This record gives sequence, C-alpha cells and structure tokens, in this order.
Amino acid sequence: MKLSIIIVNYNVTRLLRNCLLSIEKYTKGEDYEVIVIDNASTDASWRDLIAEFPEVYFISSEQNEGFASANNKAIKTATGDYVLLLNPDTELEGYYMKEILDFADSKADFGGLGVRMHDAEGVFLPESKRSVPDMFNSFEKLFTNFKRSNTKSYYRSDIDEYAVEEVEVVTGAFLLVKKDIYQKIGGLDETYFMYGEDIDLCYTLLRNGYKNYYYGAASILHHKGESTIKDEVYLDRFYGAMQIFIDKYYRESKPMQYSFLKAGLKLRHKIEKIKLK
Repeated sequence: MKLSIIIVNYNVTRLLRNCLLSIEKYTKGEDYEVIVIDNASTDASWRDLIAEFPEVYFISSEQNEGFASANNKAIKTATGDYVLLLNPDTELEGYYMKEILDFADSKADFGGLGVRMHDAEGVFLPESKRSVPDMFNSFEKLFTNFKRSNTKSYYRSDIDEYAVEEVEVVTGAFLLVKKDIYQKIGGLDETYFMYGEDIDLCYTLLRNGYKNYYYGAASILHHKGESTIKDEVYLDRFYGAMQIFIDKYYRESKPMQYSFLKAGLKLRHKIEKIKLK
C-alpha cells in the first residue's frame, strides 16, 4: 500500500461526506486506503456514511482524547508507506496525488508536505506555509497586520502561493509524511489536545534532519471556520497549545524569547477574550 489517508471526525458529518467524495473522485487508480476515526462525536450521523463508503475503514473512539491522540491511534492501523493527515472539512481539488507522492519519493530527506489551501470564497489561506514561531515573527503575527513581502515572516509571504518550495511548517489540515518516519519521531505529541500539534510535528521533523515542503501546485478547499466555534473554549485551546510549544522548546534553551513569547501570548489571549464579550 502506497498511501493511507487519515481523517479525524468530530461532529462534521456533512463536511466529512464531501471530503470522502473528493477523495473518491480524485484518487481513482491510486494505491491507497482511507481511515476515518470518529472522536466520540455527539452527533451519530457519521455512522450513516459507513454503508455509503464501504471501502473506508471507520474507527469509533469511546472518548475524545484530542486530535493528536486520534491520529496516532488511527495510524497504528495504517498500512501505507505514506500517511496523509487530512481534515474532514477539506476537499481535494485535482488528480495530483501521484504527482505529490512522486515528489516525496524524489527527496531523500523528505519530512512533511503541505499544499495550497483556500477557503470557500477562493481566498488563499496563509497558514498553508509558515515559519517556526520565534520572538520576531510571533510578534508580527500576534500584534500587527503588517506583512513583509521580502522577508521570512511567520506566514511565508516571501514565497508565492503557487510555488513549490522548502518551508519549515505546513498545516495539519493536509500533511503528508512517511509512516516509518512519523513513527520514528514519535508521531503527534499528545500533550496537545487540539491546535499546535502540526507545528510541533514539523519542527520535530526539522530537528531530526528532515526537510518540509510546500507544494503550491496542488490545492485543497478548506472550509475554515465552518467546523470551528470561535468561543472561549477555542481560545483557551489555541493559546494553550502555543504555550505548550514555547514551554517545550524555549523555556530552557531560549529564556529571553520564552519570557517575551509567554507575555505576548497571555496579552493576546486576554485581548481576544475581551472581543468575544
């Protein structure tokens, strides 16, 4: 088996169905499998998809232990040489899977790969290509709308959205990695419940000598926002994930950056909570 596509579902049956239909359409003839793990959805309608998609392997979790844990659990059952972490609120948009896999095969140091993402209105999503968070690019992301066109910002604005380039971080909404490497580096860090685990995985790949790539020649539709309720729980999880990341990598090795980032995250978290009221 060449490819295992891993999808974690949580209460988004309609979006999941569209995602599966897009896979069915655009991966015909490829050597692949699809594994869907439901993360203890309160909406049981996802079970209706089992009969509609008999080739898909569905797993049901008894409790929601988070995105990272669900992916790691599903990947244990995967048989593909590569695993593709794919959000249920995404849709493939072309017959590019073989092209992407051939590209990955051509790189001896291949770590991870992400593609160009856009929303339902066709707007490019800048999180498709990113830098590892540091003191400087994090300040730019947290407190300004200033976009530097010729420097290495957090959202790699120096790289064209349609380019194929080496980057540090790609998105977990579509993240291709070799299964043996994924397992070798420990998979997704289950300390993260949701958000941040893709940044951590990409950074771990880099720290182990692998390279990550942005493949802007291929694209997916990401229904960003439709599957996420932007409430206090979301904010706590999002900023909590960023705190986990800086605790893990900066607390001891870069104490000055750590202090700055910790204060910045706390302030921005507070500002976003005020905006909700």
